[in-house]
Amino acid sequence: MAVDTQALETRLAAARTRLILDKPFLGALALRLPMHPADPVWCPTTATDARAFYYNPAYIEQLSIEQTQFMLAHEALHCALSHFARRRHRVRHKWDLACDYAINPLLIDDGLEAPPNALHIPMYKGMMAEEIYPLIEDNDASRTLDKHAYDHDHQGRGSDGGLREDDLADRPPTDKPRDGERGGGIQAQSESESTGGGASQPEPLTPDEQETLNVQWQQRLAGAAQQAMQAGKLGGELARMIDHLLQPQLPWRALLARYMAARARDDYSYQRPSRREGDFILPTLRSHQLELIVAVDTSGSIKERELAEFIAEIDALKGQVRARVTLLPCDAELCEGAPWVFEPWEELTSPDTIGGGGGTSFLPVFDWVERTDMHPDLMVYFTDAQGAFPPEAPRYPVIWLVKGRSQVPWGQRIQLN
Repeated sequence: MAVDTQALETRLAAARTRLILDKPFLGALALRLPMHPADPVWCPTTATDARAFYYNPAYIEQLSIEQTQFMLAHEALHCALSHFARRRHRVRHKWDLACDYAINPLLIDDGLEAPPNALHIPMYKGMMAEEIYPLIEDNDASRTLDKHAYDHDHQGRGSDGGLREDDLADRPPTDKPRDGERGGGIQAQSESESTGGGASQPEPLTPDEQETLNVQWQQRLAGAAQQAMQAGKLGGELARMIDHLLQPQLPWRALLARYMAARARDDYSYQRPSRREGDFILPTLRSHQLELIVAVDTSGSIKERELAEFIAEIDALKGQVRARVTLLPCDAELCEGAPWVFEPWEELTSPDTIGGGGGTSFLPVFDWVERTDMHPDLMVYFTDAQGAFPPEAPRYPVIWLVKGRSQVPWGQRIQLN
């Protein structure tokens, strides 16, 4: 039985319109993708090349209006989150899986209905594809529901990810069709149609095209998010992920150096000299040694390599600004042997007995400073920001160097990327 093309286009337009009304953020993104029927030989379900939404008419005909909304939003998020430009050195198949595992829980959490065979693991909700990627086994034979036509292997052709028609046909039969589906299965329908109809598979993106589209989709993401927030229809994990992606990704080392240099008060003094020095008041350079507290989250979320890089960076900076460093490693309590104090001329190193690995609380560090009546010029806290904070900010400035997307209630937050 041939697919009614006009009725299918009407259904897709209706699904997109409903998405715009109910989920204005996702709808605004989906509106940026022209919809093209595709040759089922390469597109058994849906696909995107970051320019358009491609669909197999026989597959879309099986979906309910709610499931069609899901697929429209799914492809739009691949583009808005720049999955086509973020793979870099990673294995394509694992990256494709990680991208779907990152998107699908967000859409389900936002109230959309996933079609059958959509990859979904609840524990991945709120995680970026880069965070999910190392959790996927190298021999994972799972398939993405859609086709990522923007990507390629070294051979220069598009990804072979995506469910094939025989994968969908192997789905166990039910007593009655699902809501919005027709009986017979996609394989039976596709066999009754001539292959080769619809758009052919697009070429993978070149590096220049990736860069151009990445900028375009970042602008579209920001615009859609602003419109949705003004309408009060953007929240949950999706809002938190977008907030993270829209933050300026500045180099943390340069920012940290700037803050530390600003606190090192090397200045000229015009204090009147003694009478023996004459009647003239001449400027003299007064140097101030910076009292710097470096707190490190040792709860286990910070890797040894990351900690070593952070310690090395602080060591390089402290010599430039003449800082005495008090090192306070802490998980739920201060590490045994803390504090460790390093003078400006001493090399800052990580103690052998740093320990850690328990829960996370920031209270012990601030309590220690209060008990010792110390008056630091600056505290730098290296953490994932997932722990108990003091209810109020201290009297001294605090910089949070944060790994991950968690927010801080006060102080200056610097994103560690």
